[in-house]
Amino acid sequence: MKIRFGERIGKAGVLRPGASAIIFDEARERILMTQREDNSRWCLPGGGMDPGESAAEACVREVLEETCLEVRATRLVGIYTTPDLLIEYPDGNKTQPVAFSFEAEITGGKLGLSDETIAFGWYTVAEIEAMDTMEHHVTRIHDAVKNLPGAVYQ
Repeated sequence: MKIRFGERIGKAGVLRPGASAIIFDEARERILMTQREDNSRWCLPGGGMDPGESAAEACVREVLEETCLEVRATRLVGIYTTPDLLIEYPDGNKTQPVAFSFEAEITGGKLGLSDETIAFGWYTVAEIEAMDTMEHHVTRIHDAVKNLPGAVYQ
């Protein structure tokens, strides 16, 4: 997967709704991150919505698929989209993401890897910023850490 930035570059793709989860440790000092299998970059667990599910349901399903954890979406951190970002996948698909980012809490399961993830870990914001983290996920993390009373819309 490649992320491209440019003025209105999103026009070259299709809109793709998705959801991601921000899962804090008990002290709210570290965030669960996963390392992608396809490009080895770090990101929040999440992915595209399937027809017939809500954004919160997509968040829960994607976390389970990628981490083996059962979670509950507890609050909407924000909705993120920009016409100036395009994601190009190895299969040739191009998308402009519309991402619903949720804070989530673990309700069950045991943290593990999947066919989409090669590593996982709990990291501070400073550590995440120093890692090869997907750029558009860093903004979501900063907004979650602020713990604002309402959702961010970008």
